[in-house]
This record gives sequence, C-alpha cells and structure tokens, in this order.
Amino acid sequence: MDKAALITFATAMFAILNPIGGVAIFAGMVSGRSAAQSRSIAIRSSIAVALILVGSVWAGEFILGLFDISIPSLQTAGGVMIATIALSMLNSSQSAIHDTKPGDEAETAQQDIAVVPLAMPMVAGPGAIVTVIVNSHQYQGVQSNLEMSLVCAAMAVLICVCFLASGLITRLMGTRGLEILTKFMGMLLLAIAFSMLGSGLKGLFPGLAA
Repeated sequence: MDKAALITFATAMFAILNPIGGVAIFAGMVSGRSAAQSRSIAIRSSIAVALILVGSVWAGEFILGLFDISIPSLQTAGGVMIATIALSMLNSSQSAIHDTKPGDEAETAQQDIAVVPLAMPMVAGPGAIVTVIVNSHQYQGVQSNLEMSLVCAAMAVLICVCFLASGLITRLMGTRGLEILTKFMGMLLLAIAFSMLGSGLKGLFPGLAA
C-alpha cells in the first residue's frame, strides 16, 4: 500500500469515525453515570471498535466470498451509505444508520452500552466497515493489511482519548465548534462517498468507463 493510498484510507476512516464529533454523543450516553463507569465504557468501547475494524481488514474478503458479494456491488452500496452519513453530518442530524431505536436512551440507562450501541453501530458502523473491506480488497497482501490494521488501531486509540477527555473537549470547542468540525468532516466524507460510488458503478456497468 503506497503512502498516498494509506493517507487517503486514514483520512476516510477519520472522517467516518469522527472521533471528536462523537464526543457529544458519548457525553449524552454516559450522562448520569459515575466518572469510573464513563472511563470503563470509553476504554471498552474503543477496544471493541479496534476489534471490529481490524477483524474486517483480515476477514472482509472471506465474508464477501461467503455471501457471494462482488466488490463493485459493495462499493456502490457503501457509497450510497456513506453519502447518507455525510449528508446527515452536513445537516447536523444523526444518520439513521448510526441511530438507535426510539426509547433506547432510557433503556440504556441501566445497560452496558460500551459495545452496543456505542462501539457498533454508533462509531464503527456499516460505513466504516465497508470502507475497510473495500480497501482491503484493493490493496491485498499481508503488509497492506498490517498497515490498515495499524490505522484502525490508531483511530481506536484516538477515539478512546477523545471519549476520556469528552468534558474538556466539549468545554473548549463548545457546541458550535463541534458542529463546524462535523460539517467539515461531512464535506470530506461526501467526496469520498462519490468516489467510491463512481468506482462501484463503473465495475457494475463497464460501459460507463468508456
């Protein structure tokens, strides 16, 4: 995996996972819990995110083969999915892909939320998983997988740091600052989504590439 591709992959993962923008979601979900509980949730959630994403790097091809799903089909579906997430970020709303069912906020008050719904689908949602699988197919080999795994692990560490410092980040950036950052990430994500969608459509309909 060349340097440019690795940077593009890291940028895409940062935009999709949006660790700083997710601080507000994390703060709302751990509201009413003790500091020790919040720290435990942040750490366990980030570990789950790392396992989900790294697992997708190494097992993504097997999963696609098991269900006979072609890469162009996955790219097309992923492009639409990521575009939906990006548009929700630009509109300052929560994507339905990352949302929980009505009433979940009350129900999770006494539940362990570290893995579900915080790690998945709130953070490591379908968009992130599709991005990992598509890139692991495009850049095959042990070295590429290791590089992508390191990026995913680094993102999980960053998410953990942001969650642990959620109070400080919220105070420093404020609601408006977090909103501006989220919109910027949404713009980057929309560009990535259209690139993925275009590649998928060309694979499904080769005549479009002519």
